[in-house]
Amino acid sequence: MSDTRAELFGAGFEAISRYVDILASRGIDWGLMGPREGDRLWERHILNSVAAAPLFPSGASVVDVGSGAGLPGIPLAILRPDLRVTLLESLLRRVNFLELAVAELALGDRVQVVRGRAEEHRLSYDAVTCRAVAPLPRLVEWCLPLVAPHGRLLALKGASASGELADAADLLRARKLRGEVHELAAPDRGETTWVIEVGRA
Repeated sequence: MSDTRAELFGAGFEAISRYVDILASRGIDWGLMGPREGDRLWERHILNSVAAAPLFPSGASVVDVGSGAGLPGIPLAILRPDLRVTLLESLLRRVNFLELAVAELALGDRVQVVRGRAEEHRLSYDAVTCRAVAPLPRLVEWCLPLVAPHGRLLALKGASASGELADAADLLRARKLRGEVHELAAPDRGETTWVIEVGRA
């Protein structure tokens, strides 16, 4: 395993390596990860998820909407132990997976799993994040109520992020929101991450 990854995660390297093992075994067995993903979990999922870590304020409360297998929430929580992370997921099978993973990784002191939909959740957070969940207009509708007044939505996207932001320009303007795209180079040969940041103007 790359020394760069060990340096990146520091004291959390054992936990993130265990999480990769969980994704490669139970994650695939339970259908949360595709059967071909096992060989590229680090590059495509872990490093892609933590590329956005510098955008999260120190000590922030974070909710990962539609967390699925725990991406990006679990890698972020391991890399940034200052964050308090809620994994919000509506499907029971995924919730069961997340609860097992959080327990096995001993993250329960700063990561909680909540079963529910974003539009039904009533708490607010410094940062709302998600990865491959829905187009930006739908994310704004679902996630804006969860964003604290000073907070932001940080949506991890693909290369079409700028186009999505442009398509949502009228919606953002009507809601007095500002949007920005960050193109982030993931560490150690991970795939490029695009993040759409949305906050109140």
